Amino acid sequence: MRNFTRHLMAVVAIAMVAIAAFVKGTHSAAATPGAVGQDVTTLDDQIDLAVTVYNSDIALVRDVRTLQLPGGSFDLRFMDIAATVNPATVHFRSLSEPSRVNVLEQNYEYDLLEPDKLLRKYVGRDVTLVRTLQKNGSATQEEVKAHLLSYNNGPVWRIGGEIVTGLHADHIRFPELPQNLFSRPTLIWTLENAGATRHRVEASYLAAKLAWTADYVLTVSRDDAAADLDG
Repeated sequence: MRNFTRHLMAVVAIAMVAIAAFVKGTHSAAATPGAVGQDVTTLDDQIDLAVTVYNSDIALVRDVRTLQLPGGSFDLRFMDIAATVNPATVHFRSLSEPSRVNVLEQNYEYDLLEPDKLLRKYVGRDVTLVRTLQKNGSATQEEVKAHLLSYNNGPVWRIGGEIVTGLHADHIRFPELPQNLFSRPTLIWTLENAGATRHRVEASYLAAKLAWTADYVLTVSRDDAAADLDG
């Protein structure tokens, strides 16, 4: 009876270890939301690039990159693309597992970082206005905290409880860069990954201001029997 009890306890222990290993393996294999992966891709991830230039001032761009995508739903910022991209022509897909990565939403926040756009993004927020004042032959800088109420044909500020327009500032200091402004062209997708973490993906789109021309010179022999064609 004692030997039977020991044997039963050993079997139970082995079963518990096997179940624990199975559960752990199941959790590690599944693509769970929030899994480790990248939400930004740059030229560092690019492994192939094909550009087909047509003679109508447009080109077809195929940008292939290797990415580590998290599981579940997430936003991917696709950076370092052609500045003249036509957002309506963009197509994204996974070459590794096309049926496992789906595009839920395509938002093209194509606002590049410019002083005017940066100021418009700060409507409803505080900035620091810096002015240079001349006093007794010397220049001093005056800093004024201002709240941007509106920016239509010019800024409207709230300064010290008063509404101010037409205020000149030598430069403006912003506390941070808004998330929806980018220093270089960027496309944004909301994706859902139900497959593996590592993917080979492709983004294709049409871009403008890319064209080609060719000049040809035909040199004919004196007897018109042969010719050289240079392009």
